[in-house]
Amino acid sequence: MRIGYAAPMFIRGLPLITAILPLVGINIAYWVGVEHGNLPSCIPYFDGCTSISATGRYPPGDRLFRAVMLPRSAWLVLTWYFAAHWLRSVKPGTRADRTILVAGVGGAIALIIYISYLASNDPFYEVMRRYGIYFYFLGTAVAQLALTLALERSALQRAMFWVIVTPFGLGLFNLAQKAVMSPLNNFANRIEWIAAVLMQVWFVLLYLVWRRSRFDLVVRAD
Repeated sequence: MRIGYAAPMFIRGLPLITAILPLVGINIAYWVGVEHGNLPSCIPYFDGCTSISATGRYPPGDRLFRAVMLPRSAWLVLTWYFAAHWLRSVKPGTRADRTILVAGVGGAIALIIYISYLASNDPFYEVMRRYGIYFYFLGTAVAQLALTLALERSALQRAMFWVIVTPFGLGLFNLAQKAVMSPLNNFANRIEWIAAVLMQVWFVLLYLVWRRSRFDLVVRAD
């Protein structure tokens, strides 16, 4: 028996949820931190006066940070799962789906590790946080790049490409300027905030690609 039906709206909307949750959660947690005197007041995307990690380190904003980011890890897993299946349906024989699943789900697991050890100052926890956030950004970026390169050329595909490679360029510039000159004030924090936003913009573009492709979910039962 073969049953076919249009993908439920929440599945098509997974990339939007994945994009909106961290943007809302992180910015509200930052605002709460400022209001309670735990964080400096600025526009962190331009001033870099604090890191994203700091928004989830002090109460009561840390509770909001976890309440948003932990479920977001689950949304990430679902998004990459359906992204891999969708890519196989539009490009049979592709091998990028494996990279998407391994890197994307691995990044989501790394995000859980990062969040779990965020509030402690223990040296071991600090190591776990550092590796957690590093592999989250790396895994997510690799999955995004793999899916982008597998897509047919279009205006959306080009936009997705530049959105994901820009943080890499900023990161390389940051390493270069640290090596040859005095570090720019709070530049690493600015890169962190900008890169986080660009990663979420990519998910919005993925949503547009899915909508344009009339993404359908087919269930087979024998």
